[in-house]
Amino acid sequence: MLTVSAASCRFDVSAPALTRLLSREPRRILRAVDEVSFTVKRGTTFSIVGESGCGKSTLARMVVGLQKPTEGALRFLDIRRADGTVGPPRVQMIFQDPYASLNPRWRVGDIIAEPIRELKLCPDAASTQARVGDLLEIVGLSRSDAQRYPHAFSGGQRQRISIARALATEADFLVCDEPTSALDVSVQAQVLNLMVRLQKELGLTYLFISHNLSVVRHMSDHLAIMYLGRFVETGAAEEVFGRARHPYTRLLLDTIPDVEKPNRSRQPMSGEVPSPIAPPPGCSFHPRCPIAIERCRVEPPVLRPIEGEFVSCHLA
Repeated sequence: MLTVSAASCRFDVSAPALTRLLSREPRRILRAVDEVSFTVKRGTTFSIVGESGCGKSTLARMVVGLQKPTEGALRFLDIRRADGTVGPPRVQMIFQDPYASLNPRWRVGDIIAEPIRELKLCPDAASTQARVGDLLEIVGLSRSDAQRYPHAFSGGQRQRISIARALATEADFLVCDEPTSALDVSVQAQVLNLMVRLQKELGLTYLFISHNLSVVRHMSDHLAIMYLGRFVETGAAEEVFGRARHPYTRLLLDTIPDVEKPNRSRQPMSGEVPSPIAPPPGCSFHPRCPIAIERCRVEPPVLRPIEGEFVSCHLA
């Protein structure tokens, strides 16, 4: 459904030209996303995991068209939609903060009905209202909730409203930018189970962005580990979890609590993420890598295939 080819996004964060001229400073370019390539098949979940500041949200904004890529290309393939028409998939985004993404002055019914009216998906007001009620029930809320305001709901319920608004456009492709990070653990499970159920019932395709591997473990088909704007490991979710090859992936897996082995030996991750304005030479992860060698400090690794996965590491 989606093909991303060597997509990059860079931001010029240099000082004004006159200031740079007087101080003789060079231009400063922030590399948020650097030559990322992947494909997403219809009806599957492709998850991107990484620490804060690695470029996940910028990549999500590029996919939905909120941010133009500096280089490379993003292309959606034509599909047969649920209404029988043929064309590119309808894309919607579920944001991280459910309350900030909902208009506090609008009733929930108006929030969900707005895309239906704008896209003229229903012929009259009565059918629009009926559609809003159906969407609320699909996400586990009641029809009467359409008359309430967003502040009257809990965080999990607000995220359900955000999902209902995305489904109101008859979307085929949902970009989920850390949709559960602001929720309690028990509520996270409810929202994730809801998304899995909707994917099976409606044939949805997800691009799921998260910083927590445990959140995406049971709903991802394919997984990409992102560090400092680049993918360092990609592959089927079961392969990545069962046989992680990149040191960064293994360190992320060590942060997942294990009820069966609570006292297992774990290696804590040290150091901070380097600045994307001035990334370190060689492998960008080598300042924090426990097994780095001299080659890692001078030669950047290439993302290469290894037994069904793609890994960017000299020692994999």
